[in-house]
Amino acid sequence: MRIRKIRDYLFDNRKDVQERLFVLLTVIALGGMITAFVASLILGENAEGILAMLFAFLVLTTAIFLGLKYDRIRLTANILTAMIIYIFFPIVFFTSGGVYGGSPIWFVFAMLFTSMLIRGRVRIVLLVSQFIVAAVCYYIGYRYPQMVIPHTEKEFYLDSLASFTVVSFIMTLMITFQVYLLRRDNETVEQQKEEIDDLNKAQNRFFSSMSHEIRTPINTIIGLNEMILREDVSEEVEEDAKSIQAASKMLLSLINDILDMSKIQSGQMQLNPVNYSTAEMITEVASMIQIRTMEKNLIFNVSIAPDLPRGLMGDEIRIKQILINILNNAVKYTDEGSVSLSVQCESLNDKEVSVIFSVEDTGMGIKKENIPYLFNAFKRVDEDKNRHIEGTGLGLSIVKEFVDLMGGKVTVNSIYTRGSTFIVEIPQTVTDGKPIDRTDMYGKKDENPGRTYHQSFEAPDAKILVVDDTAANLMVIKKLLRETKVQLDAVSSGSEALEKTLNTHYHVIFMDHLMPEMDGIECMKRIRSQRGGSSRDAKIVALTANADQKSRQLYEKEGFDAYVLKPVTGNTLETELRKLLPKEVIEFEVKDENVLEESVSWIDNGAKKSSIRVTMSSVADMPKELSEKYNIATVPLRVKTEGGCFRDGIDMDADAILSYVAGKKKKASLSPISAPEFEKFFSEILKTSNNIIHISASGRIYDTSIHGALEVTEKLNNVSVVDSEQISAGQGILAIEASRMAEEGKRLDEILEKLNALKNRIRTAFLVENVDNMVDSHQINNRLARILKAFLIRPVLVMKNGKIRTGKLCLGSREHTCRSFISYALRNREFIDKRMLFITHVGVSNADVEWIKSEVEKHVHFDEVYVTKASPAIAINVGVGTFGLIFMMKD
Repeated sequence: MRIRKIRDYLFDNRKDVQERLFVLLTVIALGGMITAFVASLILGENAEGILAMLFAFLVLTTAIFLGLKYDRIRLTANILTAMIIYIFFPIVFFTSGGVYGGSPIWFVFAMLFTSMLIRGRVRIVLLVSQFIVAAVCYYIGYRYPQMVIPHTEKEFYLDSLASFTVVSFIMTLMITFQVYLLRRDNETVEQQKEEIDDLNKAQNRFFSSMSHEIRTPINTIIGLNEMILREDVSEEVEEDAKSIQAASKMLLSLINDILDMSKIQSGQMQLNPVNYSTAEMITEVASMIQIRTMEKNLIFNVSIAPDLPRGLMGDEIRIKQILINILNNAVKYTDEGSVSLSVQCESLNDKEVSVIFSVEDTGMGIKKENIPYLFNAFKRVDEDKNRHIEGTGLGLSIVKEFVDLMGGKVTVNSIYTRGSTFIVEIPQTVTDGKPIDRTDMYGKKDENPGRTYHQSFEAPDAKILVVDDTAANLMVIKKLLRETKVQLDAVSSGSEALEKTLNTHYHVIFMDHLMPEMDGIECMKRIRSQRGGSSRDAKIVALTANADQKSRQLYEKEGFDAYVLKPVTGNTLETELRKLLPKEVIEFEVKDENVLEESVSWIDNGAKKSSIRVTMSSVADMPKELSEKYNIATVPLRVKTEGGCFRDGIDMDADAILSYVAGKKKKASLSPISAPEFEKFFSEILKTSNNIIHISASGRIYDTSIHGALEVTEKLNNVSVVDSEQISAGQGILAIEASRMAEEGKRLDEILEKLNALKNRIRTAFLVENVDNMVDSHQINNRLARILKAFLIRPVLVMKNGKIRTGKLCLGSREHTCRSFISYALRNREFIDKRMLFITHVGVSNADVEWIKSEVEKHVHFDEVYVTKASPAIAINVGVGTFGLIFMMKD
C-alpha cells in the first residue's frame, strides 16, 4: 500500500467525508496497533493477547488494501466494524485482563468509531450490537472470572495508560482532520459562492444590456407600425401591419420572460404595486390575444363577473404578463374551437378581494403524468407531439413565480385531447369598489380594430421636448404625438437639451436615460438647477428601455415625475401627457368614462361563478329538498342487474331494486363510479364553480368509488376529494357542513381542515332486519346467518374508522330490538349535537317510521328530523326493514 495513494485519497474532495475519515482512522489504528504490539512485547504480556493483536493488524491491513484497490471503502468499513465488534474486542477483553485492562477504553472508542463512520440502519444495528457485546463481556467477566486472563496490577496500570494514550491520540487526530475538512469545504463553498455571485452579476448586466439594446429597435418597429395602422391603407397592408404588431409584441414578451427568469433565479425579482383600472388592464390583454385568435380562426370569449371592482392595487404589469403567457399558451396549443378568459372575484375582507382569472381552451390538453412538470423552467411537456410549436418553456414557470410572489395560487384542470383550464387566484387591494358598469360590457367586438384610433386630447399651446440619442426613437415619438397638435422639439443629447431649456419653457420633457457624454439623470439635474433656465419647473419623464424594478426605483429616487418604458405607444404617451400637462393648455379631451366605455364595450358580462361547490355520491341518502337547499350536486352510482345497469336513485329506486331481487330471486350488485364518469361530472360542475369539494363514501368499504374520484384529481387540480369515512346520511351530513362553510365564505383549505375534524364526530348505526342480503353481498356467511335467524338476533352495524363493524347484537322481538337499538345509538345523549337527525330506512312503513320518531324523542329531542329512504346501493346490502340513525356529536 503506497503512502502517496493514501494521501491522495484523504484529500480528494470527490470522495465522501466519512470514507476519507475511515481511511485516516484505519491508518492511525494500524499505527496504534503497532505501538500497542511493541508495548506488549516490552511489557511481556501473555502470548494470547499479543497474537490476537497481531491477527487484528493483519486483517485490518488486508482490508484497507483491498478497499482502496477496488474502491469499496464503505463496504470495507461495515465489514471491519462488524469484525471488531463481534471478534476482536471480545478476544482482547478476555485475553487482556477484562475490565482490569485497556478494553473499556477501546469499547468507548469503538462506539465513537461506529457513530462517525457508518451510515443508515447499519449504524443503528452495529451500535446496538456493540452495546450488547460489551454487556455480555462484562457479565461473563463478572460471573466467570476464570475465563479472563488476568493482568497484574502493574500490567493493569500500564495497559490502561497505553490504551488511554493511544485512544486520546486517535480521537484528537480524527476530530482535527474532520475540522480541517469542514474548514476547507467551507472555504470552497465561500469561493464558489463568490464566483456564482460574480456570474449572476455578469448575467444580470448582460440581460439588462440585451433588454436595452433590443427594446430600442422594437420601439421603432412598433411605433411606425402603429402609424401605418392609423392611416387609411389597403386591407392587405393593414393585415401585414397587424401581423407586424402581433409579432413585435410577442418578441417583447419573450424578452421580458428571459429577463424576468434571470431576476427570479438570482432572487432579485420585486413587485411594484400600483393603482390600475381592471377594465383597461383586461381589455389591453384581450385585445392583444384577439389578434392571435383571429389568425388561427379561433373563437375568443371574455367573461367578467358583474361584481368585479373597477379599481385595484397590485403589480399590473406582472398580472398582464401572467395572463398573456397563459393565453398565448392556450392559443398555441389550440388548433380549432375556442379560447376563453373568465374574470371572477371573491371578497377576502373589507379591503381585499381575490381576483380569479380562468383561461379555458379546447386544445390538445395535457397528459396527467405531465401536469406536475408544467411549471418547471425550460421544460416542455409532450415534446415529440409539440416539437412544431414555438416556445422556450419559460412562460408557465414565470407565471408560477409571479403568482407565488403575489401570495396567490395557480392550478390546472386538463383532460388530454379535450382541452385545459388554468386558474389563477391573486389577492388584490380594492381602490375603487364600484363594479364595472354592466352597460359597458355589452356590444359587438370591433371587427376592424386597426382603424379605431382617435387622439385623446389636443393641446396646440403645449410645449414638449424629447431627448434621445437614437434618431429613430425621436421620429417615432414625433409621429405618435402628431395628432395631438402639441409643439414638439427633439434633440439627441443632454447638451442640446440644456441649450433648448435655457430659453424655452417646456411643459413636459421626455428624457432618455442612457446617452453618451451626459446621461438622462445628470441632464435632468442640470435642467432643474440651470441658472436662468426657463424649464426648471418642467415635468420630466424618464423614457428608457431599462425595464427592471431597480431602474424604476432609481428614477423615483432621483426625482423624475414619471416613467415610460420603451417601446412606447401613442396611447401611453398621450396618457402621460394628459396627467402632466396643465389643464389650461388642453383644448379638447376625451373623458375617462368614454375611454372606459370604448375599451370594454365588446366584453361579455358573465355570470358569477361560485367559489366552492360541494358534490357527493348517491349513497349519501340526501333528501332532495336538502341537496337543493345547500346546492349539493350528486353523482349516481350504478346498480348492475341481469336486466342491465341502472343509475342509483334515477333509473331505479330502492323499492324497485328490492322488488326485483325478492320477486325474481335474482341478484344485484354495485358498480363503482369510474374515473371517466367523474371526469365528465366534475368538468360540468367546474363550468360554474371555481373549486369542487367532493364528499366520498368511506374508502375502506366494498365497491367504493373514491379511487375513481382521486384519479381525476390528477387532471383536475381544483377538485378536492374528502373521504368521509361514512356511508348513507353520514356522508350527507359532512356535505351539508361543507356547503354551510362555503356559503359563509371560508377558504378552501379552512373547509378541508374543518371537515377532517368533523367526520370523527359523525355517528352512523343501522339495525339490520334481515341478514339474507348481507349473505348475498358477502358480508357474512350462510352458517352465521342461520344462527342469527334461529335465535332472533338482529345485528347493529356501525361505522368506525371508515369500516362497517358489528356494534351490538339485539335479541328478541322486532319492537324490543328496535327499542334496544335506539337506546344504544343515543346512549351518550348529553354529548349529541341536537341540530339534525337522519332516519334512513329500507321499506319501513310510515306507521313504523312515526313510531321510531316517537321512540327517538323519548331519548333526545332533535331540532330537525329528516326521514329518507336508503338508496338502492344501501338497500341491496341490508334488505327490507332495516333502518339507521345518523347524527353528529358535539365538538
